[in-house]
Amino acid sequence: MITMEDIVREGHPVLREVAKEVAFPLSQEDIELGEKMTEFLKNSQDPVLSEKYGLRGGVGLAAPQLAISKRIIAIEIPSMDEDSEEPFLSTVMYNPKVLSHSVQRAAIEEGEGCLSVDRHVPGLVIRNAKISISYQTAEGETKKIRLRNYPAIVVQHEIDHINGVMFYDHIDQERPNYAPDDVVLLG
Repeated sequence: MITMEDIVREGHPVLREVAKEVAFPLSQEDIELGEKMTEFLKNSQDPVLSEKYGLRGGVGLAAPQLAISKRIIAIEIPSMDEDSEEPFLSTVMYNPKVLSHSVQRAAIEEGEGCLSVDRHVPGLVIRNAKISISYQTAEGETKKIRLRNYPAIVVQHEIDHINGVMFYDHIDQERPNYAPDDVVLLG
C-alpha cells in the first residue's frame, strides 16, 4: 500500500525529469503500480482511512511522485453529484497525451496543491479550460476523452508531472493572483 512516505517531495530530481513511455504489453509491475496508485487516491479520500494512515487527500497521482520515471498517472475525481456513489472519473492513464485544447483558460480560485509539495503556494495556475487527451488502458486499448474545467485541470496537473513540470511553474511571480478577463475562475 502506498502511503505519504512513498511520495517524493519537491527538490527530488525525478520530479524534474521527462518520464519515459511505458511499453505494451504492460509488465505486471506497471499494472500493479497503476492499481496501487488508484488505491492510494481512494484511501486518501476516505475520511477513516486517510486519518488512520495519515494520508493527504488527492485526486491525481503520477508515477514520478513515487520516484518512478514512467508516463503513468492515476485519476480519481469524485462525482459532483452528491447522490452518486460512482466517481466522475476513475482511471489509470498510460502514456497520456494532450491532443488539443481550448483557447479558453481556467484556474482554481484558491490555487492548486500537490502531494509532493508540503507548503501552501499562493497564486493562480492558469490552464486550458478544455482538453482532448489520448491514453492507453492497462489492457493496451487507446482511449480518447474530452474534459473541461476541474477534471481538465487535474489531468493537466498530472501530465505536467510526467513532463517534469511543477504546478507553481505556471504561477506569474510578478502578479500571482492576477487573472486576465478571459480566464474562468473555478470555485
